[in-house]
Amino acid sequence: MGTNFNPDVMDGSGKRQIASHYYPLIGPYDSLDPAVLEYHVLLMKLGGIDGVMADWYGPDNLYDYGLNNQRTMALFNYTRKAGLQFALCYEDATIKNEIAANYDGITAGNAIAHAQRSMLYAQTNFFTDPSFLRVGNAPLLLNFGPQYFHHSSDWAFIFSVLNVSNQPAFFTQDNRLAAGQGAFNWPPMWLSGGGTNELTAAQLQDYLAGFDQKAGHWPSSVSSAFPRFHDIYAQAGVGRSYGYLDDGQGSTLTSTLSRAMTNNSALVQIATWNDFGEGTIVEPTVEYGYRDLAIIQDLRRQYLDPVSPIIQTTWP
Repeated sequence: MGTNFNPDVMDGSGKRQIASHYYPLIGPYDSLDPAVLEYHVLLMKLGGIDGVMADWYGPDNLYDYGLNNQRTMALFNYTRKAGLQFALCYEDATIKNEIAANYDGITAGNAIAHAQRSMLYAQTNFFTDPSFLRVGNAPLLLNFGPQYFHHSSDWAFIFSVLNVSNQPAFFTQDNRLAAGQGAFNWPPMWLSGGGTNELTAAQLQDYLAGFDQKAGHWPSSVSSAFPRFHDIYAQAGVGRSYGYLDDGQGSTLTSTLSRAMTNNSALVQIATWNDFGEGTIVEPTVEYGYRDLAIIQDLRRQYLDPVSPIIQTTWP
């Protein structure tokens, strides 16, 4: 991420430079390494997590999208072996970026057709697998946005090429589109004002309460839990900081996960497993050890209804 960190450079303690305020307990790793993949899925399973939701940019070879798709396919092989379920969170910002980069002749005029090809790829490689998570017999598909296709009719056209059995259970961020079942929430860092500003506990609770109120009018919803937000974007030279949400010595994860497991949402999403760039990781780190996984285990024992699986995001 960016050019301000060089993982080949080590400090006096043996830590490598990485674009994160936190450090993996196993050190920096290659997300295609079979040993690392097995380590992650076994940790998830032992931690009481039922599956993985991968942040997916489609199969195209612009920027790192193709590489991320390769990593997603590799992870999928290991979640299947471990008996974990799998789902996707599609980034339609991919289309916007491909148009801007003049990639492969994609324009506003053929953007829907290109998104349809991505969905057909997802149907062939993901939706039809027995381990892909289904909600009401429909494959689960989240969208981090929308960021390009803002109209429900766009998504209806995009999904029209899929088999009837693979019309997705579709959830967008914060607000439901008519084409979808509902929405999912996310750390509301825009409320902080960005930069060095901190998202207060009152702002967070107001946001979560507002989301729950909206969700009561939808067919279903996905609730997210998260441990903190402490991004490295400004220091990495790849953009501005979105602000700061304090870890609260585990209280942020405990409160958001408790709420998510008791508010009648269809699914609980933990954001995130290993987004070190935003500091939202629950993967074991030097700073927190296995604490976050212990919190997840404890709350699963206390609250979990068997019909409400915890789905872990994101990868890679």
